[in-house]
Amino acid sequence: MGRKWEYGDFRQLGCDEKGASGMATKRLARQLGLIRRKSIAPANGNLGRSKSKQLFDYLIVIDFESTCWNDGKCHRSQEIIEFPAILLNTSTGEIESEFHAYVQPQEHPILSEFCMELTGIKQAQVDEGVPLKICLSQFCKWIQKIQQQKKIIFATRVSDISTSEVKLCAFVTWSDWDLGVCLEYECKRKQLLKPVFLNSWIDLRVTYKIFYRRKPKGLSGALQDVGIEFLGREHFGLDDSRNTALLAWKMIRDGCLMKITRSLNKVSLSPRPPKSPELDPLKSASWQAGE
Repeated sequence: MGRKWEYGDFRQLGCDEKGASGMATKRLARQLGLIRRKSIAPANGNLGRSKSKQLFDYLIVIDFESTCWNDGKCHRSQEIIEFPAILLNTSTGEIESEFHAYVQPQEHPILSEFCMELTGIKQAQVDEGVPLKICLSQFCKWIQKIQQQKKIIFATRVSDISTSEVKLCAFVTWSDWDLGVCLEYECKRKQLLKPVFLNSWIDLRVTYKIFYRRKPKGLSGALQDVGIEFLGREHFGLDDSRNTALLAWKMIRDGCLMKITRSLNKVSLSPRPPKSPELDPLKSASWQAGE
């Protein structure tokens, strides 16, 4: 069950201090009053339920923020500095759990002014963050927790699953960059073992383009095109993830069937889910949290 909105949530949505989101707190409060629980309502304000039978019972939306520069210098590798994840129920539109961590960059530990202005992330926040290796450990513990609570499994190919004992889950990103480029190459450079369940995902940008037959003008533009206003601050990972979940739910309500669009796995996983003892993502990844 998603927690209720509280006053502190306004700060997380970018409405603190100088009002970086440009949205008045009073106006946002009225909007949030319509969704006291963290449920995602469609543009018409009627939550309803999914119109289409989805392959996946849950979606986990990820939107990393990374180090970046605008000084024209090339050949600098980007590092993740914010790692958010949102668990979305595809039947109800409810956000049932969230993960969030600031990540300490190791290769270029000092954030550029451009990066801080773009993301709103301060140097002190990444200084107090954790290295990516520890962040992945924390993330896997969160995955393991929701997996045990909700009987979630991950699959890269779904053809004929008829069991009700487990709930299928897939990752969602806005473009292939987050999991196909950013995390993939940072783990390779730093020789970090990446959980295999992060090797497959749904590119919502591609899915949006195919479903609505139009090219989206960024996440904010895609939301506007379906009658939804972006909530919070753009380029802040947690807000971007929440808004991507908002868009995914709207697309589901409109009849879009969410399917895996990209996989880095060399061999496809069996379409038949494994038995209960093998549901641990840490075991399937051959990677133990905390190593």
